[in-house]
Amino acid sequence: MITEPTGPQLEVAARTFALLSAPVRLHLVALAAQGEYDVSGLAQHAGVSNATASQHLSKLRLAGVISARRDGKRQIYTVDDPHVLTMVHQIFEHIAPDGSLAPDPPLGEGLPR
Repeated sequence: MITEPTGPQLEVAARTFALLSAPVRLHLVALAAQGEYDVSGLAQHAGVSNATASQHLSKLRLAGVISARRDGKRQIYTVDDPHVLTMVHQIFEHIAPDGSLAPDPPLGEGLPR
């Protein structure tokens, strides 16, 4: 059963969705949800400069969306929060590769309605 969200929950959720509204940030999160990457690997896959990726990753880390650990001189980024992993998985399951909305699963499958 879903209860009505509190004011603080709404504020944090709205800030999180605003943070993820930038396609580059969402791309970085989607990549980091699939495995561990350093800045240059994420930047290369996302098609942005290392500096741009680093700026976005800093914001995502501060918000707790992405985590990082040091490996020698490199920072390794990943998504290890199961809630974020579920959210990323579900949004890309809901949107088809061509950008259209994917059809809903038949009743009885997936989330309850």
